[in-house]
Amino acid sequence: MGAKSKQVNLREIITTYPDFPKQGILFRDINPVFKRNDALNYIADEFYRIYSKAKVDMVAGIESRGFIIATALALKFGKGIVMVRKAGKLPGRTLKKPYDIEYGTAIMELQQDALDKDNSILIADDLIATGGTAVAAAQMIKELGGKVAGFAFIIELSDLKGADRLRKMGYNVESLVTFHGE
Repeated sequence: MGAKSKQVNLREIITTYPDFPKQGILFRDINPVFKRNDALNYIADEFYRIYSKAKVDMVAGIESRGFIIATALALKFGKGIVMVRKAGKLPGRTLKKPYDIEYGTAIMELQQDALDKDNSILIADDLIATGGTAVAAAQMIKELGGKVAGFAFIIELSDLKGADRLRKMGYNVESLVTFHGE
């Protein structure tokens, strides 16, 4: 799969914005990571190293930054990509799954023909916080007859316990950078 990329300190590249989008929130901006080819190669190499022994038939990206990560991983694994989108963004027959957000619920959807029965899907996103979108994605993949190979997140906000929630459900969850309430 080509030469191994050099080590990249993602924590130093991720920018933190205090009080965005509202007072008291520390926003972790991954856009500076996406600007760097060496960082993208490092991310793809790390997740390939972690999941290369797992059966991966496709990579699912969760809207919207997850699409970028899923594409990089799909290219590395030599596989296709599936998009998990917000409601109303996909044509054809879709499976919809509500999940909790801060002030109510939202809905994610997946095209019903996005995967074949028994496909093993690696789910990718930029960040795991409370885990609502990740759980919804996993539930839809399972309802369509697929299996979850694992989760690949760049950032884990450990205080919000989303990764712990997924692990308690029996999933393999990998994050490259963890922020502990900082």
